Amino acid sequence: MKLVLVSAVALIDADGRVLLAQRPEGKSLAGLWEFPGGKVEPGETPEAALVRELHEELGIETWSSCLAPLTFASHSYSDFHLLMPVFACRKWAGIPVAREGQALRWVAKAQLRDYPMPPADVPIVAILREWL
Repeated sequence: MKLVLVSAVALIDADGRVLLAQRPEGKSLAGLWEFPGGKVEPGETPEAALVRELHEELGIETWSSCLAPLTFASHSYSDFHLLMPVFACRKWAGIPVAREGQALRWVAKAQLRDYPMPPADVPIVAILREWL
């Protein structure tokens, strides 16, 4: 089974809310809410992938030094296995905007379970609820 390495982040604002992005129509798992991030390209670290993805998807700048390792997810989908390091980030420059047609929502930790998510993202909610 193919292994896919994806890096994700819990962006946490000054009020302790977490940014979720809704997968747009046309993508697999469309309509589900996820933590921002994306595939780690060959030769790239998970942190570098997040810095790049956050710029591309949300128009914000952050730095590897602002990404704190939080947890990871390991989940088998039908055609690949996902390995996803997850980071927490409280410092970035700019205001997140949806650059790829996705909906964005700042969510209080108590409401995170109200958003349907891909199977790999679900366990992260419990960790965030304890950690925040």
